[in-house]
Amino acid sequence: MSLSKEDQRGPTLNFRAALITGGAGFVGRKMVRRLRAALPATSRVVVVGRSNVIVPDCDFLAFDLEHGASVDGVVAAARPDLIVHLAAQSSAVGAAGATWGTNLSGSLNLARATGRYVPEALTLYVSSSEVYGLAFNDGPVTEETPCKPQSAYSRSKLAAEEMFADVLPPASRLIVCRPSNHSGAGQESKFALPSFARQIVSGQGEIHVGNLSARRDFLHVDDVVDAYHDVLAKADGLDTQTTFNVSSGISREVGDLLHRMIELEGSAASIVVDADRYRSADIPVARISSDRLRSLTGWAPRRSIDDMLNDVLAYARAT
Repeated sequence: MSLSKEDQRGPTLNFRAALITGGAGFVGRKMVRRLRAALPATSRVVVVGRSNVIVPDCDFLAFDLEHGASVDGVVAAARPDLIVHLAAQSSAVGAAGATWGTNLSGSLNLARATGRYVPEALTLYVSSSEVYGLAFNDGPVTEETPCKPQSAYSRSKLAAEEMFADVLPPASRLIVCRPSNHSGAGQESKFALPSFARQIVSGQGEIHVGNLSARRDFLHVDDVVDAYHDVLAKADGLDTQTTFNVSSGISREVGDLLHRMIELEGSAASIVVDADRYRSADIPVARISSDRLRSLTGWAPRRSIDDMLNDVLAYARAT
């Protein structure tokens, strides 16, 4: 696998060894390549998880995040001075225990192993803007907005944020990123935009959907990876613990994105609201400020919404 021009924004990061969890995931695969390109050739990039990720000049170590001895083993072996923690379990009906097990218990294992073996390491923990929950109903959110999470996923992600802040040793540094919705090539079809894309490119006459009225902040996945790279590049100038929202700052109606995807594909399909898929939105509009990220790192989105939607459609056609 060769590294694309998008991956080659370095070397700008100065770490001896980086360990990344969740490297087999949608965002993780891109982040692994970005780290490899941004770090000096002499630096080691170690990808850990249950599924191997093959990237040039990277190592893979198998581990079980919920097994403390397994996590201890890989952290002791890798001795990273940078840990990027992307691994997470999304919540689903009947899966709350698994969600909490991965997102909090697994993260606790990682925090403890960090304290034992690499107490001065920098940890980048990728949380979610979903931690704000019902706070979105009070207006735009900043990093100072009190969180009101509404699901097992968002509650467990917020709990892990607080756990890292408490458990990591005083010598360590912590960056928490709370990304807004993001999409692009490679995202699973259980998410809204890839689900729409698969129906659109199939050529069927009807697109079956749920509630399209919710307004959300969407980013291209590559802009999100850029943000993670940029906060790491500025890490030496940040406080010991810093939280960043990663967002476009623009709320878009999901239905508008679907209509644009149909237009981009040149489809004549009609939209059918399926009662079995329809859910009332407890949060009609999510508005997220990323002013802190922009002011401290200079980051800003570089891809358009059409770039994101075209990539989702192209991936659906190819697979």
